[in-house]
Amino acid sequence: MDGTLRCTQFCRTVEVMEVHFTPEQEAQLTQIATDAGTDAEGLVRKAALRLLENDEQFRAAVREGIAQADRGEFIEEGEMDARVEQMLRS
Repeated sequence: MDGTLRCTQFCRTVEVMEVHFTPEQEAQLTQIATDAGTDAEGLVRKAALRLLENDEQFRAAVREGIAQADRGEFIEEGEMDARVEQMLRS
């Protein structure tokens, strides 16, 4: 052996992502994390994962809306306005 690690069955590349904040932003994140009983890194990780999940849900809803429109399933403008008003009130 020459000391080189070889991948024989399963290889995984781990990459690190750095996110840079201003000192003021870091202080805000640290305070929010402290209030939540966690650390800033965990808080940011959880927020980023929530963003990814919400993005996927949004994209799925858009795909469903497009499919409904392709099938001719529309609502009248008045009903749409009422739904938007209801959403804004809640």
